[in-house]
Amino acid sequence: MILVTGGAGFIGSHLVDQLTRDNQHVRVLEHPTARVEHLPLNKIELVRADIRDISAVNQAVRGCDQVYHLAADPNLWRRNRSEFDAINHVAAVHVMRAALDAGVRRVLYVSTESILTSALPTREPVESARFREQDMIGPYCLSKFRAERAAFELAATGAPVIVCSPTLPIGPCDRNKTPPTRLAVAFCRGKIPAYLDCEFNLIDARDAADGLIRAMQHGRIGMRYLIGAHNIRLVHWLELLARITNRPAPNKQVPYAVALAAGWFSELWADTISHRMPMATVTGVRLTKRSMYFDPSKSLEELGLQPRSVEESTRDAVRWYQEQKWI
Repeated sequence: MILVTGGAGFIGSHLVDQLTRDNQHVRVLEHPTARVEHLPLNKIELVRADIRDISAVNQAVRGCDQVYHLAADPNLWRRNRSEFDAINHVAAVHVMRAALDAGVRRVLYVSTESILTSALPTREPVESARFREQDMIGPYCLSKFRAERAAFELAATGAPVIVCSPTLPIGPCDRNKTPPTRLAVAFCRGKIPAYLDCEFNLIDARDAADGLIRAMQHGRIGMRYLIGAHNIRLVHWLELLARITNRPAPNKQVPYAVALAAGWFSELWADTISHRMPMATVTGVRLTKRSMYFDPSKSLEELGLQPRSVEESTRDAVRWYQEQKWI
């Protein structure tokens, strides 16, 4: 039995789909309020529980041979900031420890690329680099860093724990609208007249799921695998979206100071008035000051993963947005 926490999410749903197509027995632990109708419900065992529910987690890991821990809050804003640590750190550590206590053969913790940057330059390969709390930007990044650090500490004791760090996922079937999808949909609706200069690494969520499976099967204990694909500047990705949708590409660049002020205002408005996800977040804007270009070749070669092109992923994503009537 394979347990996938967060199996209804963007990467998680593709992971569950691939595992079930390989005739694996899959148990999905998903939040009680999450949409799950897109999952192959006739092929999986579904457990509805919050990962902060210790007894539910202890029950879910029983009888499992492998555990993929993806469940997290992937957003960069939350009205109650302390919940980032409760969900992304404390609960994640309990999932890993509960799995190990239950005798699970291998545990794969899914981290994030947003913690793999530092204000200080380093030539060390990102797979083996270690970072510090003071390198983290915002409560989301800090919570994911603390969970990743705990995963490495467990692995250092001999526990069969592997860490995977997908870069920004794109592609179809992002029902919860993670930040890249929100940006792409907003552009397709004509709501992005200008852009903030930044650079990042994109990977198709389907390829990210494939990478997780390969890491679980063949990865080395205590290793971090960078599951990434294409380095691209934001303006060039928007230009690709413009060609696909036959919309004009933005030709105005937003100064960083203006974007940061907009982030502060957007969060203040969300905190006090709308209580809804802001379009701009302070953490998101601050991350643009760091290079999010990565070289995933070492991880891709070891895992034998060959990601599809960014154009194919973007075209598939736009087609899916249209099917959902989002654009």
